[in-house]
Amino acid sequence: MQAEQAMKLDTQNTPSVDETMFQNSWQRSWHSLGIQPAPGLQAQLLSAYREPQRHYHTLQHLQECLTHWERVIQLAQFPAELELALWFHDAVYEVKAKDNEAQSARWASQALQQSGASAEQIQRVQDLIMATCHQAAPSEADAQLLVDIDLAILGAEPPRFAEYDAQVRAEYRWVPGWIYRSKRKQVLRSFLARDAIYSSPHFHAQLEAQARLNLAASSR
Repeated sequence: MQAEQAMKLDTQNTPSVDETMFQNSWQRSWHSLGIQPAPGLQAQLLSAYREPQRHYHTLQHLQECLTHWERVIQLAQFPAELELALWFHDAVYEVKAKDNEAQSARWASQALQQSGASAEQIQRVQDLIMATCHQAAPSEADAQLLVDIDLAILGAEPPRFAEYDAQVRAEYRWVPGWIYRSKRKQVLRSFLARDAIYSSPHFHAQLEAQARLNLAASSR
């Protein structure tokens, strides 16, 4: 009850948030690990995703990730660790910082250690979060799933992709327009240049074609 009340406090001004899905996901992941999170941890995470500097890396993004996750949970080797990695992968997000993933992984590690997780569980969650740096396509199956979920927005229907594009621009509103456009095109074209945007068979089949259309249109 306390956790549910805490979540309501953090999501009361976000009508699109599916509180039931959030609660089920949170409880399932920790229960599957056989441990309990510290009181108030979920509320702290939800609050972090509502920080004012965020426009894309918000509860909307987390919910979209968890929605995709619900469809592929049976494909994961370590589903509890992957689900918690999704919760924590953007826990720290400062637009001008270079170490958001490392800071998010550190927060996850501390939370898991406090709750009595094993060293192996902690390492798996850390490694999964660090895979979202997107510096290279992951080779490990669970990391492929996690990264593909994080990048699923690239294969969204055009109206949602356009909204995402505007949200990212809002996060970088301090960058002059001509510089932003140049850097943004470089990023999008780097994904287009990959042999495959999505590494897992599921997401490749579902989203690859649309992602290439979105990226090509946006990077002209």
